[in-house]
Amino acid sequence: MRKPAEDAAPPAMSLVDPRVMDPDHELVSRDHLSAGEIDEIVAVLEAMSLWRERERAMSDEARRYMRLGDTDMRALRFLIAAQRHGVVATPGSIAAHLGISPAAATKLVDRLEAGGHIRRIADTGDRRRTSIEVTESTKASARASVGRSHARRFDAVAGLSPDDRRAVLRFFDALVSSSTWTGPDDAAHR
Repeated sequence: MRKPAEDAAPPAMSLVDPRVMDPDHELVSRDHLSAGEIDEIVAVLEAMSLWRERERAMSDEARRYMRLGDTDMRALRFLIAAQRHGVVATPGSIAAHLGISPAAATKLVDRLEAGGHIRRIADTGDRRRTSIEVTESTKASARASVGRSHARRFDAVAGLSPDDRRAVLRFFDALVSSSTWTGPDDAAHR
């Protein structure tokens, strides 16, 4: 595990170090922190940035492997999860999950069906209702790409002690709580 030196200089091209990005202390209050504490915080933020870049690259590779766009992949992940939970997935539930219009969901389903990724199944009790299932070949492809990536992430978290997992969870909960758009004129977050 990396531990920055107490008096280490900030990274030359850091995009997250407040000493570089906010030298006048306009946004980040840090007078109560030592240089070493700031170095540790910056190391965590830099590690997060690197992880996001790697995660984005892996996601791009998975989409290329499966020859699908981002929304299509998100839809397939939803459909696979729904099937595994025994939940009937419909074009409407896809639209709701993805936050897209019913018309866009219909086009998406058409595209996935034409590509052999899903099949529509008519509801025997209600002809107007159609459920969606992912094909076995697409499930296998998703497992080989996205599934393997998820398994490695799971293993990384499983390798932490219970106390460390709780600390990471508190950290992510704090990040989620802090992740609201405040606008350029809102100074309330300080």
